[in-house]
Amino acid sequence: MTLLGPSLVLAGLVLTVLLLRAVVRVCAVRMARALALRAGRVGAHASVRAIATWGQRRAPGLFGFLYRRLRPDVFTGLPLTLMALAALYLAALLGGLTQEVVEAEGMLRIDRAINAAFAPWRDARLVGVFLWITALGAGPALAAVAITATAFLWSSRRSVLILPLWVALAGAQVTTWVGKYAIDRHRPDFIAAVSASSPSFPSGHATGAMAIYGFLAYAIARDAAGWGQRFEVAYWSVVLILLIGFSRIFLSVHYASDVVGGFMVGAFWLLVAFAMAEWRRGVRKP
Repeated sequence: MTLLGPSLVLAGLVLTVLLLRAVVRVCAVRMARALALRAGRVGAHASVRAIATWGQRRAPGLFGFLYRRLRPDVFTGLPLTLMALAALYLAALLGGLTQEVVEAEGMLRIDRAINAAFAPWRDARLVGVFLWITALGAGPALAAVAITATAFLWSSRRSVLILPLWVALAGAQVTTWVGKYAIDRHRPDFIAAVSASSPSFPSGHATGAMAIYGFLAYAIARDAAGWGQRFEVAYWSVVLILLIGFSRIFLSVHYASDVVGGFMVGAFWLLVAFAMAEWRRGVRKP
């Protein structure tokens, strides 16, 4: 009952923000329509050109920088800016999670509770299934996948994707192993079928799966025929990545926060690989 008051307050704040957003959007739309009706389309374009001219005269360096960063028609403009912001956001989230793992006892209690919740389900058959799944995220499997993908990319004349693929793999692995020994977190108690000797945070399987399988999904979907095929590739890749991460929790070799941290590290390097691949594509265009 003590949580009811704060919950209602939070719900009220969220509802208020949503209502204010809706009101502002409606007012903005009506104001824009009114201005368009009064000034006309030609006048609006003239106003935009006047503002652009004023910006170029008053602050040419700043205006040029913003124009290059916000251009939607080239990858080095708005798309790259959004990717960089997303990468910084992931890095900030990872930093916060790492601090919680190192300093907060509450996180450890949550991790132990999640781990204990799966204990009744760890019978021999399910353990065997998840042992097979988790092997897909191991270092040798990821290296084999990367080598095979390199051969296919080379033979299909898409060599611009080879370097980003290996940057994703190398960056994910180096960051993971540095983080493991810098934080030096103990693993949960193992079940009889598995064991591991390295520290726990972040999960190397989760990191590698996100970076490698995520990039392969991009490489396949990028040149797919239609949105239906792209969705299928993205959907099943996400399923595979999540299953590999979940297998580490189910097999009691990682805590849930280890897997989440691994996904964040992998996603960071995945964005780096995306940016590098698209930049190299643009450079190669005639």
